[in-house]
Amino acid sequence: VRGWVPALRWLPRYSLTCLQLDLIAGMTVGLTVVPQALAYAELAGLPVQFGLYSSFMGCFVYCLLGTAKDVTLGPTAIMSLLVSSYAFHEPVYAILLAFLSGCIQLAMGLLHLGFLLDFISCPVIKGFTSAASITISFNQVKNILGLQGIPRQFFLQVYETLRRIGESRAGDAVLGLACLAALAGLRAMKSRLPRAAPAEPLAARVSYLIVWTSATARNALVVLFAGLVAYSFQVMGSQPLTLTGSIPRGLPAFRPPRFSMAAPNGTVPFSSMVEDMGVGLAVVPLMGLLETVAIAKAFASQNDYRIDPNQELLAMGFANILGSFVSSYPITGSFGRTAVNAQSGVCTPAGGLVTGALVLLSLAYLTSIFCYIPRAALAAVIISAVVPMFDAGIFRTLWRVKRLDLVPLCVTFLLCFWEIQYGIVAGVLVSGILLLYSVARPPIKVSEGDVLLVQPGSSLHFPAVECLRDAVCTRALAASPPRSIILDCHHVSSIDYTVVVGLAELLQELGKHGISLAFCSLQDPVLHVLLSVDLPGFQHFPSLEEAEWCGAAEPGGGRAAPFTSESSLL
Repeated sequence: VRGWVPALRWLPRYSLTCLQLDLIAGMTVGLTVVPQALAYAELAGLPVQFGLYSSFMGCFVYCLLGTAKDVTLGPTAIMSLLVSSYAFHEPVYAILLAFLSGCIQLAMGLLHLGFLLDFISCPVIKGFTSAASITISFNQVKNILGLQGIPRQFFLQVYETLRRIGESRAGDAVLGLACLAALAGLRAMKSRLPRAAPAEPLAARVSYLIVWTSATARNALVVLFAGLVAYSFQVMGSQPLTLTGSIPRGLPAFRPPRFSMAAPNGTVPFSSMVEDMGVGLAVVPLMGLLETVAIAKAFASQNDYRIDPNQELLAMGFANILGSFVSSYPITGSFGRTAVNAQSGVCTPAGGLVTGALVLLSLAYLTSIFCYIPRAALAAVIISAVVPMFDAGIFRTLWRVKRLDLVPLCVTFLLCFWEIQYGIVAGVLVSGILLLYSVARPPIKVSEGDVLLVQPGSSLHFPAVECLRDAVCTRALAASPPRSIILDCHHVSSIDYTVVVGLAELLQELGKHGISLAFCSLQDPVLHVLLSVDLPGFQHFPSLEEAEWCGAAEPGGGRAAPFTSESSLL
């Protein structure tokens, strides 16, 4: 049971000290998640209460099933952007997407398919997150300026925003820019804040705690300040700001997601809804898992514990399935809130219970005041959260490390501005093509001397057979006088049937021209395969030195006779 429920591993060792640390961390993260949840629901194109509905179930589930003490599950900027693309601003679609994504993640975890994430390369991830940072930031410019009716597609969005910039509301623009400046200042303050040593006076430590708490809970402070400004205008009888609007009070009902939706011209059945979501049913679960595992691995490496991707799949799957019963849209790990959790000194995943409880208290008692939160303030919170996701240095790094990796990076980055799914799929395909090309064209070193030495730089698979035959035949037939060939296979750890057939044809073709071919340094699995098929003219020397000394002579013609059959090997 401990393998399926990681909480049973740390719960017996739980102490009062851990409880104190988890309480502090959970409350600190709770002050961050409430304003972010409201903002991310706006980004997803849903009523703001759905951000809060999506923020507590993941905390409770991950406490039991998660493997990383620092990770917090909930709505994020990237997941909200994906939901806005595949849920069409319809809560019914968003909730069903959470349920189906959870089912897919749960099935992948049970089938141990976490290795599929290894096929999404770092350049693809960086291209996607950098493009998402720009897309999300510009998506919120309309709320900063108080513009209405701006289309969702990025290029149309840019055009319409610039065209209608003269219609901006002064109140929203001033408040939005002020909130952005305050968030940037508090972030810079926290990054430059020297840690107070225990030996310093009490006043210095208290001052450090106040500044650190203010900078950490900057989203809550800025939203609270903006809400007070909006409430003051409301009391005075004039409102220059665009407000969030009324939010239903109370907790969401616990009920299964709806598998059909009422429409003006009838009912949209489940099959049609699934067809509408299309590739989103693959992109959303994979990107959700990718975000969570990447965050978990980043913090696990700092704290010396290991992450099991399959266990993370199970945790994500259960979180999304159960979340859909409380009207949640798809959730994943949040880098910003996880960083806050780690910096607050969280001891176990139990800190998520405190965070989830704060969200529930907000839903039960605070929704009546959320209606005074300006949209410009929520837009500032989102922009402040996603701007650090843009990694300008990755282009320079890849140029120095491996320039070919710039291809999937740029393909993903550019196509994500058109449609997210096209960018991700195209980036993965380009990365796959580059990977397959390296398999089909392995490095082959050919050295000339008394014999022709051919050294493949990696294992041989069926796409590489023709490349190897061309390299050997071209140099062997052009050599004058003709000389024997040694195929040094110390880098070759596996071969397949097509390679065996190709080697047989190579031996036959060289034999027609009176040229002998000997193998050396074959690893045991490869040697057994080649001996078992009984290749005509097959010769093998245990080491390169012996092969060169014998000059690839026929058996019995030199000091070290080659292995020519399985019986001689045995």
